[in-house]
Amino acid sequence: MKKTERINLIMRYINNRAHFTIAELQREFKISRATAIRDINEIQAMGFPLTTELGRGGGYYVLQNQYLPAVRFTPEELKAIFISFIASKNSQLPYLQNRRSITEKLIGIASQTQQDELIELNHIVLFENTNPANPNLLELDDAAPPELNQLISLAVRDKHLRLTFEVNPGWPQLMDVFLLHIFNSNAQWLVEIYDFDTDEFRYLPVEMLRDSAISELKMKCSEQEIINKKLLRERESNLVVKLDATGIRRFKRMHPPGIILYLTGMFQSSGIFNVQLDVSDVEALAYYADWLLFLGEGAEFERIPDELRVILEERLAKLKFP
Repeated sequence: MKKTERINLIMRYINNRAHFTIAELQREFKISRATAIRDINEIQAMGFPLTTELGRGGGYYVLQNQYLPAVRFTPEELKAIFISFIASKNSQLPYLQNRRSITEKLIGIASQTQQDELIELNHIVLFENTNPANPNLLELDDAAPPELNQLISLAVRDKHLRLTFEVNPGWPQLMDVFLLHIFNSNAQWLVEIYDFDTDEFRYLPVEMLRDSAISELKMKCSEQEIINKKLLRERESNLVVKLDATGIRRFKRMHPPGIILYLTGMFQSSGIFNVQLDVSDVEALAYYADWLLFLGEGAEFERIPDELRVILEERLAKLKFP
């Protein structure tokens, strides 16, 4: 018997009793004392109103012999939740073990008919990262970078962090930063930070971070001052591009990390983004030239550095047609 199924049965068992003991659970479900205690602790953590009485003849009492109101899902709600989990497979999202346990619990509360429908859904509905030959096969590890969970847990408490950035093994760089965003771009998890030491905004791959912790240093400037700096640099960007609906679709398929697309038209019919390019970085200019050509005629330049314009014109001139 699976753990989720056993816990559900135990909850039904104790909900119909004013008093029970660990020994009774052992006999009823044929489990060890340690397992029974672990299951009861987990049930209490879920909010089941239990109280304990120590001593000989003691045990557990259900307060007023009533269980907290159960959460009920309609068949449509259950399908909606289950499909969202199918869509997240092979996406390397954080809290992988939690997502798996939630899926098990969803299956556990479903009726046999609903379970059959959910299993069938898993074979009918395919997403971009689903293997059509075997929907249950994980194409990727489906595990996010080890540091991601820790980073999220810290950031919701305090965004002033101390990061260890290890570009190459054995060469760690200790950084005092303010975290702005954690996001996934082109199948890679990145963190957008403001580096207090260099006064720069940077995008760091989460997989290269180690030993993240809340910083013990005093912030050199406030959060609002950091946001104002970011807005000012966006206004001073040397590449500003407007996109139509086609350009927006291509932008969503692929774009450099850290670029924010601001939608300006209804139904995502138009948008605009801006970038501050280092015109001395030849490799970066070549990359952006290739990407802008990929956006196609859906891109209209409102501002573009001359160095990038020259590369684009050269690329277009070299195109050959039969």
